[in-house]
Amino acid sequence: MEVRYTGTVETPPSFFTSRHTHRTHEQFDVRADDGSRFRVVDNVTIAPRVPARPGDRVTVQGELVHDRGRPPLVHWTHHDPRGRHPDGFVALGGRVYA
Repeated sequence: MEVRYTGTVETPPSFFTSRHTHRTHEQFDVRADDGSRFRVVDNVTIAPRVPARPGDRVTVQGELVHDRGRPPLVHWTHHDPRGRHPDGFVALGGRVYA
C-alpha cells in the first residue's frame, strides 16, 4: 500500500546491507503526526543519503509493509530504476531525496 506521512524523526540513521538486494540501505524511525510510528528503509545505492537527525520534520512517501513482530516500515522511498513501483521520496528541510 502506497502511503505518505509527515512526522518527526526519532532515531539517527543507521546503515546496513540488504540480504535480498545486497545494496546499502539507511533506516531511521519516524513518529507520524497521526501518532503512528514506522521505520523508513531507504536504498542509498539508488537515492542520496537523507541527513536526518532526531527532531527533524520529514515527509515520507513509499510502500508500507507490516512485518509481524516488527515495527511497520516504509520502503521504496526513492525512484524505481525499472519503473515497476511508484516513485517514493523523503523530503527534509525543503529538499527531496529520491
